[in-house]
Amino acid sequence: MDTSAIIVCAGNSSRMGGVNKILLPLGEHLVIGVTMQAFQQCESIKEIIIVARESDIPAIRAEAEAAGITKLTAFAVGGDTRQKSVINGVRCASADTELIAIHDGARPLVRPEHIEKAVRDAGVFGGAALGVPVKDTIKMVEDGLITDTPPRKLLYITQTPQVFKRRLYFEGIDFALEHSLDFTDDCQLVEAIGGKIAMTTGDYTNIKITTPEDIRLAETLIKMRGETVCSE
Repeated sequence: MDTSAIIVCAGNSSRMGGVNKILLPLGEHLVIGVTMQAFQQCESIKEIIIVARESDIPAIRAEAEAAGITKLTAFAVGGDTRQKSVINGVRCASADTELIAIHDGARPLVRPEHIEKAVRDAGVFGGAALGVPVKDTIKMVEDGLITDTPPRKLLYITQTPQVFKRRLYFEGIDFALEHSLDFTDDCQLVEAIGGKIAMTTGDYTNIKITTPEDIRLAETLIKMRGETVCSE
């Protein structure tokens, strides 16, 4: 199914000391360049739309050219919340798009095969999100005291991309706008209207660059991937 990738990178990078994480070097390219390359390699992805701060668009456009990205078709300026930013990007999707894949620009290590897997699952269920099972026991805490211990087998760490049938996602947008709801997670839009969302298992290397330590970890993971390919 034809899919539009909406890559969101309009945050303020407050936990990076104001440094724009998506424009940091990572391997041979910048973080956003590595992210775009993952979607460039996917057959199901027909176009890439970047949502960014207006001041960052020239640098991202230059990086796209340097990284050999040919599927980049549009830029959208981010809003003052994640939900508004995503809506701005989704509205730039081609009219014949069947699925919308929403991804954090600061998750450069997503594997193309996992993107394709999430797209396939969304085509069946209407929506799908990449995620991995939690490894630790999770406690619910209120006023500093443990109130509950949810069964670990039911808990997943949610990642991106999160992929939805276009019609379903727009229904979620309409519902959120009508009820003045603002969600930080794209799945919540579809959950709010009773849509089904599959949890597509990815892997633990699909980290989000949030702090300076994450860049060093991402560099190590990229190096390990390269060594694995060479050894094969």
